[in-house]
Order: sequence, then C-alpha cells, then structure tokens
Amino acid sequence: MRGIFNKKTVMAAALMLWVFLVRFAAGCAQQAEPARVRDLDFTVVGNREVPEELQGIIEEKKTAPFKLTYSDGEGLYIAQGYGEQETGGYSIAVRELYLTEDSIQFQAELMGPEKGEDGGTEKSYPYIVVKTEYLEEPVVFR
Repeated sequence: MRGIFNKKTVMAAALMLWVFLVRFAAGCAQQAEPARVRDLDFTVVGNREVPEELQGIIEEKKTAPFKLTYSDGEGLYIAQGYGEQETGGYSIAVRELYLTEDSIQFQAELMGPEKGEDGGTEKSYPYIVVKTEYLEEPVVFR
C-alpha cells in the first residue's frame, strides 16, 4: 500500500519550501549602514565661489540629474543636480554629510515650491554645491 505522499510530491514540496525560504531570507537581508566616524563641516557654495572648471561641468550636465565630486587640492566639492524642472521655486537641503571608515556619505533632498507659491513659468535646473575638507575617500550619494 502506498502512503499518502509519494516521492515526487515530497520532493516538489521540499523544493517549493526551499525556494520560499531563500527568497524570504534574501528579501529580509538588509545591508547595515556604515558606521559614522564623524560629521563633516561644510559650506554651501554660491555660483561665484564654484571653481570655473566645475561650473563648466555643471552647465553641461544640468539638464539631467547628476552627482559630481571635484577637488582643487585644498577642498572637496560635492555637487548634486536634479535636472530640468518645469518651474522655479525649488530648494535643496543637505540631510547628511559624514565620514565612515572607507567613504564619505552625502544625502541631499530636493524640495518643491511651497503650495500656493508662484514658481514662475520658466524652467529651472536646481543643484547644490557644498565644499568640505579635502579627503581621499570616495563619496557615496544616498
């Protein structure tokens, strides 16, 4: 007399269980955020203080989102642009800038015009440039 489950059914169930567990475990795995060594002091740089070479690169790339780093040997410039926007009135906030053991972590956020604020009718190309101390670690944009 055969049991309720034959070998093929048991093998199929075991395979489905294994696939489910592997997918579940992979979906739950989260990369740990790198440990913060220290916050970095920075200055938001106005257009007149941006090095000429960097300003030229920004002008070339400003119609699409971009992330750039530039160094003049004395300071590190971090630039992030958000591409073409239909109106003006946007601002950008630096949320985080800190050093880890092997990288510089940078996070900025584009904030749209306030509700009811007249952003005008001309397109805009919002971007931010910050200057911090010269470090050789790579910048990770988050």
